[in-house]
Amino acid sequence: MSLMLRILCVSGSLVTLLFITSNIRRRKVQIEDSIFWVLLAVALLVVAVFPGIASVASQLLGFQAPSNFVFVVVIAILLAKLFSLSTEVSSLKHRLNELAQEEALLSQEEEENNSARQA
Repeated sequence: MSLMLRILCVSGSLVTLLFITSNIRRRKVQIEDSIFWVLLAVALLVVAVFPGIASVASQLLGFQAPSNFVFVVVIAILLAKLFSLSTEVSSLKHRLNELAQEEALLSQEEEENNSARQA
């Protein structure tokens, strides 16, 4: 792994850690949601500090360069996270529709009870 890529990985992971801790302090993100990003930043930091890990893994898996291995792994992890978030959003949309329908039924029932009392 080149020195420039190592420096980029170290600075990127440190900036990510600072950004996450800042958002946790300002209560913009929950701790449970930030664990993924902290783990990803720590993993990048470990790979940047110990580039032999990326070199060995890239040789074992047939990559031409350790940097290619790092990029492919990070992209794969982010795609997995994106899919996870997409399923969570879909689930929340479904639940929101259910709640809106329940609220509409309760509102209609309340209107019918009010009109029955007035009659």
